[in-house]
Amino acid sequence: MQQYLDSTTFFDYEAPVVRSWADEVTRDCGKHPVELAKTLYLASRDEIRYNPYVCRPEKQTFSASHVLRTKESYCIPKAVLLGAVARYKGIPSRLGLADVKNHLSSPKLIEWLRSDVFRMHGYIELYLEGQWVKATPAFDSRLCRMMKVEALAFDGCSDSIFQSYTSDGSAHMEYLADHGQFADVPYDFIWQNLRESYGHLFEKPDQSVSKQRSLESDMRSNL
Repeated sequence: MQQYLDSTTFFDYEAPVVRSWADEVTRDCGKHPVELAKTLYLASRDEIRYNPYVCRPEKQTFSASHVLRTKESYCIPKAVLLGAVARYKGIPSRLGLADVKNHLSSPKLIEWLRSDVFRMHGYIELYLEGQWVKATPAFDSRLCRMMKVEALAFDGCSDSIFQSYTSDGSAHMEYLADHGQFADVPYDFIWQNLRESYGHLFEKPDQSVSKQRSLESDMRSNL
């Protein structure tokens, strides 16, 4: 179990910015692991804006400290952030990876990826009350309101993955393949799969991603 508590290059909870943020968001929280996990989950979900367009190949962009400095990221680093602060508070964590289909993706995002299948979707598993439970802090509540889907809750006792349907019954998120769980970020495995799936994004890497773009702006253009 110790490997799921260690600070690493990615789960870098020894970084001052990570420790101070975790201490601040849990300042008024009790010491019970479930309550800590729920509080850390909400902060990771809502204080970091979801933006898939900031995906970059540099290793440091997958770290918890980088996510806190930029205040925007996508599913894998946001999951790593939650896992890192959970470890800092004594809660074991491990990263899960899956391939999913998001039926609510913006046309611009699908056009950018040339696919409606999202490879290497990241979530976190936390060891609470004697069991591993899944938590998915990717989509912040602001974006969920724009997508007309309820922000994903986490009770610390049961798995929390993306809703299958929106509030009006439309299909939302479908899990296609599970790649397993990892004590640390399997950087080479992730990047190999991304290159194989979205090779066109790597032809001109400096032009493939614009930090001025966001999923929110995509959603607004379709409203």
